[in-house]
Amino acid sequence: MAGIFDRMAGNKVVEEEADLAGDTEHFEAIDEPADERRTQQQLRETVQEMLKYGLLEESHKPNLYRIARTHPEDMAGVLEPLDLAMGTDEVRGLVFITVRQKETAEQDDWSHPLVRRQRLNLEQSLLIAILRQHFIAYEQESGTGASLALVAIDELIPQLQVYLGDLGSDARERTRIITLLDQLKGHGVVSAPDTHDRIIIRPIIAHLANPENLQALLAWLKAQAEGGGTPKSADNEVMP
Repeated sequence: MAGIFDRMAGNKVVEEEADLAGDTEHFEAIDEPADERRTQQQLRETVQEMLKYGLLEESHKPNLYRIARTHPEDMAGVLEPLDLAMGTDEVRGLVFITVRQKETAEQDDWSHPLVRRQRLNLEQSLLIAILRQHFIAYEQESGTGASLALVAIDELIPQLQVYLGDLGSDARERTRIITLLDQLKGHGVVSAPDTHDRIIIRPIIAHLANPENLQALLAWLKAQAEGGGTPKSADNEVMP
């Protein structure tokens, strides 16, 4: 027969097991909302990153890109009150911010106060047109969605000279192209130069500007150059 001390010890074990079971239920109860909060936090981080840079690339932010792609309705719910929407390019691994279009034909595509206007001067617009040609040629050769569209800086200099003229100095020519590329890097169009003085053309360039407008710009600049005119560096608004 078990003595009183055995019975006391047995009761203590039962109580500890009951407490442990209660703690497990408690942890299970708080784990579920904690997971839910983590999901909401990930969505917020994804939207914040998109608003900060205007886009997400799968190759650079795979986790945030996956969240945006697997939660389109949640993303839309966050962006809709801001009158914004999410564009998707699955082949190139891109999601990007767009402005929700209204029914009025006069609506300015980039009039939203939270979206930076893509105001580019003539030289920047020209370089985008040249880079887009390189990017299209690269995709035709390597396939749509290939992500290493490399071009050497020295290869871009003579192409700019065709339209903008020769500055008369290799150093000045190089300074001009480096400055323009650095400006476009801020728009997410190109990477910083690597050790071999090459830059990567980012896939967002496929959505940045209307190709017909860029072709018209190149044709006009070429006509000005052939006619002996010097194009002015006026502001041009490159529209997606």
